[in-house]
Amino acid sequence: MGFTEKQESLVKESWEVMKQNVSELSLRFFTLILDIAPSAKSMFSFLKNTDEIPQNNPKLKAHAVKVFKMTCESAIQLREKGKVVVADTTLKWLGAVHLQKGVIDPHFEVVKEALLRTVKEAMGDKWSEEMKGAWTEAYDQLATAIKDEIKAEAAAA
Repeated sequence: MGFTEKQESLVKESWEVMKQNVSELSLRFFTLILDIAPSAKSMFSFLKNTDEIPQNNPKLKAHAVKVFKMTCESAIQLREKGKVVVADTTLKWLGAVHLQKGVIDPHFEVVKEALLRTVKEAMGDKWSEEMKGAWTEAYDQLATAIKDEIKAEAAAA
């Protein structure tokens, strides 16, 4: 069936709502990641030497916004092209960085869980199973593209 117009619209509309409170949501997103997987802390350079999640860390916010935004763009691409197309240079960089940090499949699941919980909290009573499904599909397709690139980078190394 592919990614529907309705799914794309659910992701885009919720991202528009989330943008209004992105600093707080970024903090929440990383708090959830570390609640789910405390050992992930060492994978993020901006969290390594701190006992708490820094409230006003621009790198934390930038990383969270990238995850939110790339997932949203993934939804748009799934609708328009039927697949996620990340620019080659971006994908190569993502693959290399994730390989270097030792990111493996379970880490993607942690990020997905944190992402879905963040979106759910941000959307309140507008959250639905349909919205969850749309964000899940968009994220899963993006994660697959990154995982494929990690494999390619590892094979080339």
